[in-house]
Amino acid sequence: MSSLTLVPRLLISLVLVISVTGCAGGKKMESTGEYFDDMAITTKVKAYILDNSKLNLMQINVETFKGVVQLSGFVDSNEIAAKAAEVAKTVKGVKKVNNSLVVK
Repeated sequence: MSSLTLVPRLLISLVLVISVTGCAGGKKMESTGEYFDDMAITTKVKAYILDNSKLNLMQINVETFKGVVQLSGFVDSNEIAAKAAEVAKTVKGVKKVNNSLVVK
């Protein structure tokens, strides 16, 4: 095989590999509508936490994926962790709350 035909074949192979790799799906896929719904839920949960005098938004991280709210961070007591989860559950659109808050 001459080097003139080898180079185009390698280039075509490289393009095909890159194309197929780009088609691989990520672990977290959601539609644009779901993304905006999740963003709205996250914003509402943060607002509810901010509105509650017992909770400190600076200690609590809120993320939402497909209606499931993830609470993480470090709080001062188990009571505060439970209250944060309770507040998050009251937000419309929340399907489940994963409370990963850690008491320091």
